[in-house]
Amino acid sequence: MQDGDVRASRAGSLATAEEHEAAVRRLTTAYAAIPVGEPVRLAKHTSNLFRPRAATARPGLDVAALHRVISVDAAGRTARVQGMTTYEHLLDATLPHGLMPLVVPQLKTITLGGAVTGLGIEASSFRNGLPHESVLSMEILTGSGEVVLATPDGEHADLFHAFPNSYGSLGYALSLTIELEPVKPWVSLRHKRFGSIRDATAAIEEVMSTRAYAGVPVDFVDGVVFTGTEVYLTLASWLDTLPAGVTPSDYTGQQIFYRSIRTRVSDVLPVRDYLWRWDTDWFWCSRAFGAQNPLIRRLWPKRWLRSDIYWKAIRFENAHHWVAKRDARRGELPRERVVQDVEIPLHRLPEFVEWFLAEVPIEPVWLCPIMLRDSGTGEADALASDPEPWPLYPMRRGAPYVNVGFWSTVPIQPGRTDGDVNRAVEDKVSELGGHKSLYSDAFYDEATFAALYGGAAYDVVKKAHDPDGRLRSLYDKAVRAR
Repeated sequence: MQDGDVRASRAGSLATAEEHEAAVRRLTTAYAAIPVGEPVRLAKHTSNLFRPRAATARPGLDVAALHRVISVDAAGRTARVQGMTTYEHLLDATLPHGLMPLVVPQLKTITLGGAVTGLGIEASSFRNGLPHESVLSMEILTGSGEVVLATPDGEHADLFHAFPNSYGSLGYALSLTIELEPVKPWVSLRHKRFGSIRDATAAIEEVMSTRAYAGVPVDFVDGVVFTGTEVYLTLASWLDTLPAGVTPSDYTGQQIFYRSIRTRVSDVLPVRDYLWRWDTDWFWCSRAFGAQNPLIRRLWPKRWLRSDIYWKAIRFENAHHWVAKRDARRGELPRERVVQDVEIPLHRLPEFVEWFLAEVPIEPVWLCPIMLRDSGTGEADALASDPEPWPLYPMRRGAPYVNVGFWSTVPIQPGRTDGDVNRAVEDKVSELGGHKSLYSDAFYDEATFAALYGGAAYDVVKKAHDPDGRLRSLYDKAVRAR
């Protein structure tokens, strides 16, 4: 790595094995002290959930001591990481070794445990799948209060495979051992415009099947739908050296990454800045806070151009409703929050996006191709033995999907109720054979939810590892917001 490409770690020293074990003992003791029947939750300093959480009188379990990397094995390309470690701090520990997690979700404060129990994606997902697929083992505090080591084929393999998308309803990840992959110092970006989602879908299919576009290798791919006739794919590739005469861009201050997609054909970023290109403006959502106004942006401290700062503003509004009350005084319609990420089979992507643009007044929309990783046993064998290896989010191995992300609010029209738009999205996603992530509002009835998110398989694991029901069920958490 070149000087300046990797900054000194901001995560502090690594956690020793003894420090980790002591933190685990304190947590299990605190868990055992909670009376059966009382709600259990984590006391987290950050959260990337948009769905509300029910308040409880008892303080949450203190997991503050589980926020560090334990070790990085550069030769073996693995890391052992505490569950509450953010990807920002995880990268601080791995980049000096020229390594990164196989999938780095878009926002700095997403934790490794959160990305596994709640799913995460990014532009490497078309070749590396989802974060939980590069997990080798997990140390989990289960609902029964037991600490177990879950591996893909060990005694607790059932828990290992059910843990992704369980959102803490089966237990909490105390530490995880994950695979890493090599990085290069620079990333080259090509922004390719398409006149329709159908043309963009054909290009995505080419990239996913060949890992190249127009003969040029592609290491990362995502896209933005600005309008029905303005769709971009950003095709990114590793670079060993900065090309002569090329000045890398900087989107950590006054410049805004998503706007550059419409104005630049190509770009170059240092690896760290590429991985966090969306965090500075929370994709494009910083505009809701005025942070994209040039005058305000010049006065806005650079250290506050981060997704967690915008989260604080969202939590303040959720608690006090100042904006909603102001809009009501002005006679404006109340608004429904439509914040969702949905996985759509690639061949149904045009149908979904065209429906969405016609029915839901939200633009831009993010696209991120995904394909589950090959199990290593050969695609035919894997499909025959385990076509849907993750029961709580049953994507089919070998099938291409595209995540569609949309994050905004829409006016609640007269005669309509809050939730109608989200319900329409849920219905359309199910109609097209897709799934949606559960970090935000969900409106499914219990039977439909069970059919989509694990059903009987979830119940078996729940009974085995949380027999007294000390942890809220996935349906309680995701739909009832308990």
